[in-house]
Amino acid sequence: MANDRTVPPEGRYGRSRAERARTDRRLTITGIVLGVALLAFVAWAGISYVSEQRVSGELTTFDVVSDTEVRLSLAVRKPADTDGVCTVRAQAEDGLEVGRTELRLTDEGDDIHRAFTLRTTERATAVELLSCSEAS
Repeated sequence: MANDRTVPPEGRYGRSRAERARTDRRLTITGIVLGVALLAFVAWAGISYVSEQRVSGELTTFDVVSDTEVRLSLAVRKPADTDGVCTVRAQAEDGLEVGRTELRLTDEGDDIHRAFTLRTTERATAVELLSCSEAS
């Protein structure tokens, strides 16, 4: 008698195994469809953002010259017929902004490397390129 397994009455302890399996399949398919939709949206948003960026820049170096001055170098890529504007800021050790400027790039050519001087109100410890865009 110890080997006899009794089957509980149908529906007494929840749904049957077949109903649970059907629900699991539906949830799995729904999760896969939603995951693919999310990945497609992220890819579309990324490609859309990158393709609209006609002017891009990179802060290559910076050197703190004094308590009120920082020298920095920018590498900017833009179409030759487009003027660009890059926003740069300097921060003090405590994170406060001590200098900010918009650098206008009207040079001909599509690959520009230039040095700039940024005036600060206190000694800067970090310089950050915030953005580059087409000049309006």
